[in-house]
Order: sequence, then structure tokens, then C-alpha cells
Amino acid sequence: MAERARSRTRRGPVALALRLIVTIYLFFLVAWPVYLVGKNALANGWDNIAGILEDPDIVHALELTVQVAIIAVIINTVFGVGISLLLVRYRFWGKRLLSAMLDVPLSVSPIVVGLALVLVYGGRIGWFGPTLEKAGFQVIFATPGIVLATVFVALPLVIREVVPVLEEVGDEQEQAARSLGANAAQTFLRITLPSIKWGVIYGVVLSLARSLGEFGAVKIVSGNVLGQTRTATLVVEEKYLNFDKGGAYATAFLLALVAVACIIIVSILRPKEDR
Repeated sequence: MAERARSRTRRGPVALALRLIVTIYLFFLVAWPVYLVGKNALANGWDNIAGILEDPDIVHALELTVQVAIIAVIINTVFGVGISLLLVRYRFWGKRLLSAMLDVPLSVSPIVVGLALVLVYGGRIGWFGPTLEKAGFQVIFATPGIVLATVFVALPLVIREVVPVLEEVGDEQEQAARSLGANAAQTFLRITLPSIKWGVIYGVVLSLARSLGEFGAVKIVSGNVLGQTRTATLVVEEKYLNFDKGGAYATAFLLALVAVACIIIVSILRPKEDR
């Protein structure tokens, strides 16, 4: 007992020092830059934010960004939950390869993703682009291309949140439900989904934040057409390059505010025992 007490005593200062280092690291890497963006955005009060909200082109860019993010989140949530169940509940050949491929969006540059989508769906050089355009469906330099790029870059986020939760809860309750006569849909809605709901919610929040802030792939596939395919992140670049730093900071502040607010709200609402 005395040895354990001494071990805990030794670990106390070390743990405190590590917490302090991590806190300082995160402060200067995350909190301080975000604070400076907000400070510069509000340097003239609400004038910068009011200015961008009065510009119809910027309002359209914000609306397009939100629409694309919502569509991408829905697609990634449905796919993410489904592929998570496949990875955890079933055994099949190539399972490790599939799991590794799901991390490709996190390791490949978004610029490469955009170029790859152009090569596949581009109107002149793409594999499927000419056929799709003949059918009256344009992907590249249009909203569908932006959605595809956003879905790709945020693909693993829901999966990587849900898979550990599924592994932790196990499948005993699901087997019991099936033994009592529940079908697949009833088992999923009444047993599986409630047990993984916070993993899904966190995945959705992360996917939403990533979708709102995507720049590289969207820049390639959108064409950056004013009032049509320009998103909020492209507005930030355009404003900054044109020396309208107030507009750039204000637009960036709105994007950061939504993402941070979602994470804070989920952290507050989540039950203490599930944290």
C-alpha cells in the first residue's frame, strides 16, 4: 500500500506537468489563433460581419457552403454507420484493406482529391464526364462536384467515432433481441443505434466542421464562379488576396464560430457518464 501511495505521489507532479504542457500547446496552436481571428473580425465592432452579410454574393457562398455541408454530413453519416457495422460485426476477406482505404482521405492532399475528381468526372478529359454532360448532368464546376469533394475529405470521421463504440458495447444485446424475434431494422433502431448515438453525434459534428472548412479539393472542382460555385472558404481567400482583411476575417470567424459552437454544445449536452 505504501509503495502504491508513493507511486501515485510520483505520478502526481508528472501528470500535472504533462497537463500543463498539453494545455499550453493547445492554447498556442488552436485557441490563440482562433481568438485572433475573432478579434480581428470584431475590430470594428459588427461592421465587418454586417458588411459580408449585406453582400448577396457572399450570402450565396455561405448558403452554398451550408447546403453542401449538410448533404455531405447526411451521406457520410449513413455510409459511416453502415460501414462501421460491416467492419465490426462481420468477417470477410479484405477487411483490413478496406479499413486502411478508409483512412486515405486523411492522408491524401485535398488538392490531389480535386484533381482526381476532375480526371474522373471532368467534362472533356474525365472518364464519365462527357457521358454525364450529354445526359444534362454536370459534376465538375457545379454543386455535385463540390459535394463529392466534401464527402471524400470527411469520409472517415463518422466511421472512426462509431467503430470503437461498437467494439466496446459488443453484440450480446443484439443477439438477445434477434433470439426474441426482432428483425434487423428493429434490432438496429432499438438496440444498436441508442448504444452508439453519442459516437454518431460526435462523428456528425466533426464531419460538419470538416465540411464547412474544406478548401483545397473544393477550389479545384468548383471553378470558383462568383455567385454560383464560390463557397465561404473561397471567399476568405478572395477577400484576403484583395486586401479586404476585414471581410476575410469576418467570413473565417463565422465558419469557426459554427464549428466550435457545435463541439461545445455536444460536449455540454452529453451525459457525464458517457464522457
